[in-house]
Amino acid sequence: MADKLKIIALGGLNEIGKNMTVLEYGKDMIVVDCGLGFPEDDMYGVDLVIPDVTYLVKNQKKLRGIFITHGHEDHIGALPYVLQAVSAPVHATPLTNGLIKLKLEEHDLTAKTQLVTHKPGDVVRAGCFSVEFIHVNHSIADAVAFAIRTPVGTVIMTGDFKIDPMAEDGMTDLSRLGALGKEGVYALLMDSTNVERQGYTPSESIVAEGLDRHFKGCKNRIIVTTFASNMHRIQAVLAIAHRHGRKVAVTGRSMENILKVAIDLGYLNIPEGTLVDINQIKSLPKDRIVIVSTGSQGENMSALYRMAFSGHKQVEIQPGDKVIISASAIPGNEKAVSRIINELYRKGADVIYDKLEGLHVSGHACCEELKIIHALTKPRYFIPVHGEQRHLQKHAALAKQMGMSPKNIIISDLGKVIECTGKTCKLGQTVPTGKILVDGAGVGDVGSVVLRDRKHLAQDGMIVVCVNLSSEDGSILSGPDIITRGFVYAKDNEDLMDALRMIATRSIEVCQSRRISDWATIKSTIKSDIGQYLFRNAKRNPMILPIIMEI
Repeated sequence: MADKLKIIALGGLNEIGKNMTVLEYGKDMIVVDCGLGFPEDDMYGVDLVIPDVTYLVKNQKKLRGIFITHGHEDHIGALPYVLQAVSAPVHATPLTNGLIKLKLEEHDLTAKTQLVTHKPGDVVRAGCFSVEFIHVNHSIADAVAFAIRTPVGTVIMTGDFKIDPMAEDGMTDLSRLGALGKEGVYALLMDSTNVERQGYTPSESIVAEGLDRHFKGCKNRIIVTTFASNMHRIQAVLAIAHRHGRKVAVTGRSMENILKVAIDLGYLNIPEGTLVDINQIKSLPKDRIVIVSTGSQGENMSALYRMAFSGHKQVEIQPGDKVIISASAIPGNEKAVSRIINELYRKGADVIYDKLEGLHVSGHACCEELKIIHALTKPRYFIPVHGEQRHLQKHAALAKQMGMSPKNIIISDLGKVIECTGKTCKLGQTVPTGKILVDGAGVGDVGSVVLRDRKHLAQDGMIVVCVNLSSEDGSILSGPDIITRGFVYAKDNEDLMDALRMIATRSIEVCQSRRISDWATIKSTIKSDIGQYLFRNAKRNPMILPIIMEI
């Protein structure tokens, strides 16, 4: 196997988020991105989802470095957890490393982790791999693609990108990608998020025009919510606010943290006297205030949520406030966003959120941009990444339209090893992979059994049957007592509670008549008899938990 390059996705395939890809050759291994995902609706109580890195732990001695394309959560969010399991230097651009440092500080990992900062054009040697940083446009500054030179050829990984000719930090470096294409590209791994959208992704400059239109002539307070990481968007708000004679206050922990990092690194040009503390806004006229806040995805503890539901210490929504939601809802967050919008309207705010208002553009490339990268790089093999199955399949179809042979297009899956040689590139064995669930401070202690129980409790509630038995003859000394949670209100259902007590008593008596003294069997009998009764009479299936005490 030493003569084969292995490409293994531990995250980011057949899902949105949780991006992590391993490249391995012989005794050397590197990782590209280390992201998290957000819990699905049936993951009750789970905070975050991170990749299973069992394979990295097993191959720790081979690991030469972790390379990060940009600073979004789905690309850096799992680093604090992964770096507790493995050790490796982290290579990224300045803003990305600034955001990573914030995360490591929260987990007391700063001293243990080597953060290495690079700029586009830099080339890093990592074992037998050589990694070149290439500038790309995205909805966060300092995003890069990687050209990774391996013993079998050059592999290009675009990361999340789009092509924006009017970007403040310059357009995606198409000339470099074209030059690599002329040299010869072995494999292209490209972002598939927007492959279903035709045409080109609009420029970020359109958003600035849309924001300016809503600032013009407004006599009330303006509240703008957007992704905290979108420095270009925040820069536009600062410039427009200054032009219209308004002061800007920032609220929301993630927004404040990222703003501090961006200012320290020089990524924001703040007009003098424009930025003020959130506590100063009460002394300013309404037509001279702009508040930039978190909460564009309807998050429960975000600043906008707390404003809407009267839980914010400094700001409460007032009639006439203009609230601009400069973001689109991530799939799955639509209900949460709608809830906030409805509450804002109830408070008398003027809410601007329609996509047609030109207040948000995607950070991902649409079809025509993807075609440009295909045409420039001319890869021998193509591996679509960063998307669900439909995205991967549509991107494969687009590659065929560009003239690629179907046998040179590989749609992989999590844990599948793509084995590459000078002559072939094909799917091979599978390595351990999956989802590790983070619940509070617990990492991986919530598994399928716990999730199943949580789902059961959420859907049907719980019944606890408590009974004291004699240690001498097993007779009932007290009880059974019935306690319910999330099933029915006991005081309003006394007849049902009496019936359940009778069934539990009968179950215990039947066990006694059969001379069964094993507690596990008695509990199982109580659980079975009560369960059958409830399903037969109430068509419900609560969790039943018998508790027996021997006195």
